[in-house]
Amino acid sequence: MGTKRIFIIEDEEKIRNELSTFLNKYGYITSYSVDFENIVEEALKSKCNLILLDINLPYYDGYYICREIRKKSDVPIIVVTSRDSEVDELMSMNLGADDFITKPYNTQILLARISSILRRSYNSVDLDILEYKELKHNLSTSEASYKDKKTELSKNESRILNVLIKNNGKIVSRNEIIEALWESDEFVDDNTLTVNINRLRKKLEEIGANDFLKTKRGQGYILI
Repeated sequence: MGTKRIFIIEDEEKIRNELSTFLNKYGYITSYSVDFENIVEEALKSKCNLILLDINLPYYDGYYICREIRKKSDVPIIVVTSRDSEVDELMSMNLGADDFITKPYNTQILLARISSILRRSYNSVDLDILEYKELKHNLSTSEASYKDKKTELSKNESRILNVLIKNNGKIVSRNEIIEALWESDEFVDDNTLTVNINRLRKKLEEIGANDFLKTKRGQGYILI
């Protein structure tokens, strides 16, 4: 399966934008609508793989929306709300929500919940597989394959390839890659990054993906 789409139902613009930016950074495609009167139709029309649903909304509350979406679709729904009573949680689950998370939430916990529900709902190991011009990268097994050849990657090489594929043919700066590695608790410096990039390039060449990973002097790296 390709990149997952998340539809955000949230009326506070600041929260909606922050959430959208945050999820985009982790490779999800996000969309939303401010047409809250027709939000059920908008959500279903988006062909999303998961819905993040706030409870307090104009026109209809989240419970009504959850119930209406459930009548027509099995798309996973995570209720995100500032209310944190057990009654709210119970109502959400009874109306067919898949999970319930309260604000202010830890973003890493939200990511983990999203990932877990997508995996469960779509029951697919392909969730961790990204592809770029026949070059496939499986983050969960740290493997890269090209046509019929496969190679194992170190943790850092795997993370670097993941960032490059997610940026899909755009130049990624050295700093961006270093930050992505730090987020996974891999503290690397400039020299370590160069070593990892060179090793990754060599491994890609070994499986036939020649000239994929290019250095753009003074700018960063790009998959072409």
